[in-house]
This record gives sequence, structure tokens and C-alpha cells, in this order.
Amino acid sequence: MNDRLENIRQEILDGIEKHAESRAAAFELRKQFLDSKTGKIGQLMKEMKSIAPEERAGFGKNVNELKEWAQQRFAELDEKMKAKELQKRYESEKIDVTMPAESVSTGNLHPITQIRNQLIDVFTGMGFEVVETKEIENDYYNFTALNTPKDHPARDMQDTFYLSPEFLLATQTSAAQIHTMEKKKPPIKMIAAPGKVFRSDDDATHSPMFHQLEGLVVDEKITLCDLKGMLDMFVKKIYGEETTTRLRPSYFPFTEPSVEVDVSCFACGGKGCKLCKGTGWIEILGAGIVNKKVLENCGIDSEKYSGLAFGVGLERTAMLKYGINNIKLLFESDLRVLEQINDN
Repeated sequence: MNDRLENIRQEILDGIEKHAESRAAAFELRKQFLDSKTGKIGQLMKEMKSIAPEERAGFGKNVNELKEWAQQRFAELDEKMKAKELQKRYESEKIDVTMPAESVSTGNLHPITQIRNQLIDVFTGMGFEVVETKEIENDYYNFTALNTPKDHPARDMQDTFYLSPEFLLATQTSAAQIHTMEKKKPPIKMIAAPGKVFRSDDDATHSPMFHQLEGLVVDEKITLCDLKGMLDMFVKKIYGEETTTRLRPSYFPFTEPSVEVDVSCFACGGKGCKLCKGTGWIEILGAGIVNKKVLENCGIDSEKYSGLAFGVGLERTAMLKYGINNIKLLFESDLRVLEQINDN
């Protein structure tokens, strides 16, 4: 029996020397010997009943001494492993205070956010009120109230994301004009807070989701002269003091007359370059005088009041201002793009 006790003692010493590489390994080794149910020392106590009565006292004493010795060895081992792991952690977290500090890049607003803030500043500076837009609209506000016929191509499913026969993802922020005119009587001077709009279109200059800012003025004797003067102020603030606008006839269901608005090329000063394709002008937005039917749909006297409306695409404004040739760069969060653009 004494030989068995000595063998167990030697096994513990060998195990500590060879296998205890961490606190977890030391714990598993301890369980092999001191676990109350499966440990080798615990098993010895279960053999007490097979020992001759006159030898039981001595046997029990020897086993208890072995147990106390083993507990002491494993406690020492645990402290040793604890100190070793702590030292390893200190080494991994050690900081050389003599090393130069790492440079930390400062944040930067996204180009769309920068353009959004600039546009809001420009138009609120001209007395415009900011109203919120909706990303989900019903057919009436998105099309019918804006004088868009039932057979207009814009209503086609290949161009519009329908959620149901009645509801759809807003294709334009113009619906905010209708909501405003229904709730408020003239004079009205508002911009729809730049919001997301959705169209089934995707190429280098178009995205299925993009941002628009819509503007509306309704008052007595509003004309195209008011529109051009306001837009001239807008482009000077965004593209530079030398920038001017020109109006070209166009067609939109909700304005009559309708115009496409071009801006003089701010890259070449109107002389002709790659950006303006040699024409000296760049198309930036659509606008016009609010169609009388749209005013009447909102209960506004079209004989007394007239209005102007315009819609600006934020992505197009940003791409022109910052020289971005692919709209997808605005949605990929490429820090190389963001770091080059900072008007703050």
C-alpha cells in the first residue's frame, strides 16, 4: 500500500513538471488526483473497507497526509501559473512610452450630408421654411395630385417600386408640396427637407435610391423671373459667384411652363471643357411654374395665386461640385473619397 501512495506522489510530481502549462491544465491535473468522486486519492479512501481493522488507522493517516501534500503542491502550482499568466499579459499589453503616438484621422461629413447642409443654409437664408418628406407615399400624392396621367411612363412598374396598388416608395419629394398646400394657405415658401427617393434606375450616374430637395413658392404674381433670380442666387452660393443659369423649355406634368435649368460651367468659366462637354453649360435641375391644376387640386385659387417649383438632386449636385464621376462612389463609404471632400 505504501508503494501505491509513493507512486501517486511521484505521478503528481511528474505531472506538475511535464504537463501543467497553464492554470487550466493544472486544474485538470488536480482533478485526476483530488476529485472527490473520480480522483485517485479519493478512490483510496473507498478502499478503507477492504483493509484489516488494525491497519485502517495507519492507512487513513497516510492517505490524509498524501491528500494534504497534494493540495499544497497544487495550490503552489496554481499561484505559479497565475503569476506566469499575469506576466504574459503584462508583456502583451506593455506600452513603450518613448514611441511616437499614432496619428488619428479626424472624422468628416459625407458629401451628401455636406451638400444637404449647404442647400438648407442657402434656401433658409432666402426665407424658405423646411418641411419633412415621406419615403412611402400613396399614388394620389405621388402622381395624381401632381397632374401625372394614369398612362404616364413614370407610373410603370419598371420605373416605380410599388408596395401595393395604392402605396409605393416615393419617386420624388414633390409630394411634400401637395401636403403643404393642403395644410397651409398662400403665401407659401418651403423646401422639402432633402430626403430619399426611389426609382428603378442604375448606372454610373443613377442609383435606385438617391436624395432630392424640392422647393415651392406660392403667392400672387409669381413668374419665371422670380424662379431665375432665386436659382441664380442658389448656384452662386454652391458653385461660385461667377456662376449663372439659363432656362431651356421642357415638360413636367406638374409645371406649366416647365424648364430645364443649366448652370454655366464652373470648371472652365463657360469656355468649354470635358465636364460641360464643350458646351459651356451643365444641366443641374428641373423647374417651372406650378400647373394650375395642381393648385386647384389643393384648393388654391389659381386665378389669384401662382407658384414656382424646382427639384434638386443632391447626388448630382455633389458629383458636379466635387468632380465625382461615378455615383456609386457616394454609397461605398470609401475613405479615400471622403477624405478629399471637406467644405466644413
